[in-house]
Amino acid sequence: MAEKRDYYEVLGVNKNAGEEEIKKAYRRLAKQYHPDMNKDSPDAEEKFKEVNEAYSVLSDSDKRAKYDAYGHAGVDPSYGGGAGFGGFSDFGFDVGDVFSSFFGGFGSQSARRSGPRRGEDVSARVAISFEEAAFGVKKEVSFNRIENCETCHGAGTADGSAPTTCGKCHGTGQVRVQQRTVLGVMQTVAPCDACNGTGKIIKNPCKTCSGSGRVRRARKFEVSIPAGIDDGQRVVGRGQGNVGVQGGPSGDLIVLVSVRPHAVFDREGVNLYCEVPVTFAEACLGASIRVPTLEGETEFKIPEGTQTGTLFTLKNKGIVRVNTKNRGDLYFRVIVEIPRNLSAAQKELLSRFADSCGEKNHSKKKNFAAKVKAAFK
Repeated sequence: MAEKRDYYEVLGVNKNAGEEEIKKAYRRLAKQYHPDMNKDSPDAEEKFKEVNEAYSVLSDSDKRAKYDAYGHAGVDPSYGGGAGFGGFSDFGFDVGDVFSSFFGGFGSQSARRSGPRRGEDVSARVAISFEEAAFGVKKEVSFNRIENCETCHGAGTADGSAPTTCGKCHGTGQVRVQQRTVLGVMQTVAPCDACNGTGKIIKNPCKTCSGSGRVRRARKFEVSIPAGIDDGQRVVGRGQGNVGVQGGPSGDLIVLVSVRPHAVFDREGVNLYCEVPVTFAEACLGASIRVPTLEGETEFKIPEGTQTGTLFTLKNKGIVRVNTKNRGDLYFRVIVEIPRNLSAAQKELLSRFADSCGEKNHSKKKNFAAKVKAAFK
């Protein structure tokens, strides 16, 4: 397994970073490496996945605590030796194998290898629009998985024949090996080399699967993506992964969701943000303006004397929280657009308007001038 980089290093933050700092680092890097914005960069997709993986752990307080305590092994069961503290396996050996050395196979990995085992998970990726992420959607994904051979139904044998019991291990899948050491003769248990630990010998293998009982197939699956899902999150198709071994359950299909950016809105959690331009006259006199939402435009009245940069809120117009009915808010910032290319008549009218206002209508400018004067006395 390739060595993973430290998650804090991936996001470029220190180990004492707060939630907001981690979120800002993630948003910056996610935009930087988003595959839709880096189609010519061969490394962008892998870096994007790495950033999302780091954020999914460091943004979750429980996962972050496990990661801080045990590193990657604390959050990834397939890394190192399992999630959290994996017993003696974390130190490079299995306690069952230690017992097997002294007591002839008690709890050994060999015994587990010949029993039922869960199939491996498989992965797929799907890209959806911003609106589809907000309201939920069903998407068909394509992927490859390992299934039982349809010809032999997973038996691995041809023409309906049955496998025979291995004569070397007598069907156990294990053989006892004696080794002479400085401590004396030690007995260990190892997988049978005649049947590869299965306990069965196939004399007439199936031609379709060459006796393995398993084949790789291309499949399609309709995945339900819940409303409120965010970029880089995953959806799981239970039991859609590789078939299990020796009657074990199938693995899962892990679908990585990529959300395309929106032309108007930015998203932070369940809240939406956008900018709405207004005219100089609308800001001065107040006006009913049209504000975009995910459901279409809505009217909103801004008060007289609205300043550029003022932030307003539309309650419950944001993103729904996954698997709930609760919605975030929509925040829009008013940007006052100053007119350009004025005619001579317009300039004259504006000049007369400015003269009529005097200082009483520009308190901020007056106060600023007073502060400057006091600072340089």
